[in-house]
Amino acid sequence: MGYNISFISLGCAKNQVNCEQMMAAVQAAGHAIQAAPEGADVVVVNTCGFLASACEEAIDNILEMAELKKAGRVKKILVTGCMAQRYKQDVLSELPEVDGVLGTGSYGDIAQAIDEVMAKGLRPCHLGNIHTANQSGERILSTPPWYAYLRIAEGCDNHCAYCVIPSLRGKYRSRPMGELLDEAAELASAGVKELLVIAQDITRYGTDLNGEHQLAQLLRELCKLDFHWIRLHYLYPDEITGELIDTIAEESKIVKYLDIPIQHCNDGILKAMNRRDTKVSLTEMLGRLRDRIPGLVLRTSLITGLPGEGEAEFEELCAFLRDVKIERAGVFPFSPEEGTKAALMDHVDTEEAQRRAELAVDVQSDVIDAYNESLLGEEREVLCEGFDGQMFFGRSYAESPDIDGRIWFAADEEIQPGTFVTVRLTGTMDGELTGELA
Repeated sequence: MGYNISFISLGCAKNQVNCEQMMAAVQAAGHAIQAAPEGADVVVVNTCGFLASACEEAIDNILEMAELKKAGRVKKILVTGCMAQRYKQDVLSELPEVDGVLGTGSYGDIAQAIDEVMAKGLRPCHLGNIHTANQSGERILSTPPWYAYLRIAEGCDNHCAYCVIPSLRGKYRSRPMGELLDEAAELASAGVKELLVIAQDITRYGTDLNGEHQLAQLLRELCKLDFHWIRLHYLYPDEITGELIDTIAEESKIVKYLDIPIQHCNDGILKAMNRRDTKVSLTEMLGRLRDRIPGLVLRTSLITGLPGEGEAEFEELCAFLRDVKIERAGVFPFSPEEGTKAALMDHVDTEEAQRRAELAVDVQSDVIDAYNESLLGEEREVLCEGFDGQMFFGRSYAESPDIDGRIWFAADEEIQPGTFVTVRLTGTMDGELTGELA
């Protein structure tokens, strides 16, 4: 029997891909997918469990669905993803409204779990092996039709002291290149114009298969397909090879935008956090990238209040930001996560970490403002994504979807979302660029 299933996906793009795979599996099993949870037989909440704040967001969403269930507008609630993996017992015991959980090793069991809660009245708990779970499978895209994610690996072997990902997603495992190229070719033929290549760490791609870095080779093959832009997310600094830099520089489809999370710049903190970089190695590597790739825009993520960070170390981080002028940075206060080494180390309190994060954001705002000012008068290729009733908006190579700002522009003609246009940049508005159709 077919049921109506609704999905809510929280957290990162990698989680979103898992959700897209579950949607395809559910549809293949004969069920219908609906956007709104109201009226669904089963609502699947695909959770993030990376930080305490993400778990809180997940619980809020589950409780919202519980209200709908109480009102008779939703029949059953399944919880999947990282929080389900991390806190399975707590989810089952503390949230009686939840009808079943699937861990990160069991996304493939979604159709079975729906059958168990709907037809058999069971309360399933599927916790498959996170190190061997299948990563492939059909997807129903949940992104706008002009961009899609290609997840090239699962898990992580970096074991940074503050991070729970290896315990939630398992050891690093690359997907076979042939399988990735087939999936990418399908996306290209479906009209996807921007391919976002993602993993916890894309730079390590292939090393677990034959000991060799294969990302550059994969990218060269992807560039032969009919994409306009190929964007790279999460490059681990010390795994960036000369071959990879050359490939990014030489392939015109690869956008000159790199997401390289560095977390901090102080040598002592980096070492304590089990990072393999030093301030000198980071500065040299970023310099090499900028020299080799003209127009490069860098994105990073930083943590304030890490164990070992006093005022001097924090000042060093702010000075580094001013010197290196990384154009995009997400700044997060340290969250001592249960089960991590860093949670057991001495660190500043939450309020101080938050205060430092806000100060670092102020420094970063100055960097962004100066960068935006330097672009005025230039023309940029922009992927139009919509119209808000007054202005069109979109992104250039320098903005990744959902995490960076937009470019707002005026045009006298109708522009369809998913179209590339040339925009002359003329101003700024709340840290975002404005312009007009050239």
